[in-house]
Amino acid sequence: MPKHVDPDARRRHVVDALFRVVVREGLHRTSLRAVADEAQLNIGSLRHYFASQQDLMRFAMQSMLDRVGGRLLEHVERIGDLGSHPRAEQLRLAAGLLAELLPLDEQRRAEVIVFLDFNTAARTNPAFGDLSRQAAEGTRSLIRRVLTRLHSEGTLRPGLDLDIDIERLTALLDGLSLSAVLHPEILSPRVCTDVLLAHLGELSPPTGTPDSAR
Repeated sequence: MPKHVDPDARRRHVVDALFRVVVREGLHRTSLRAVADEAQLNIGSLRHYFASQQDLMRFAMQSMLDRVGGRLLEHVERIGDLGSHPRAEQLRLAAGLLAELLPLDEQRRAEVIVFLDFNTAARTNPAFGDLSRQAAEGTRSLIRRVLTRLHSEGTLRPGLDLDIDIERLTALLDGLSLSAVLHPEILSPRVCTDVLLAHLGELSPPTGTPDSAR
């Protein structure tokens, strides 16, 4: 009797194996054989997901986007009504949400490595341009939603240029991600989160002003 295979469980298994190989070897050097060996599957099983190096790279990037997107939705649901929290807690919760994009643990580090390797390839390969742009737009959309919500709650200083601050925060997250992946011995997860929270705090009214009383 044929063995039943849960396609979702198999996909997660393949993605986990793929990410482990990417962390060790780099995305552009990750082969179908290496992923099959890591997942302890035959190559024929993996061809259900990708049949070429380009397919493999797109699969890795799309899987990363799906994972991060799902985790962000779960995080938003846990936060609930942001406005029900004091200002300091709103900032902490916002920082925790944005920190899902940072390499603060093994899983998120693998995701950031996939992101960095894929975007490096996308710079010279137009076949990857759509997913690269999707990731860039998704990051900015998330940051816009976070800052807009904080601003509507009076948690940010009046008169901020949200478009500029979206790009500032995007650049901060990109820089922290790159440095933490390249030099984890210098930039620890704790420092990453402290820097992120400090930046959000600088966008808020100074302590003691009427706007900071909440």
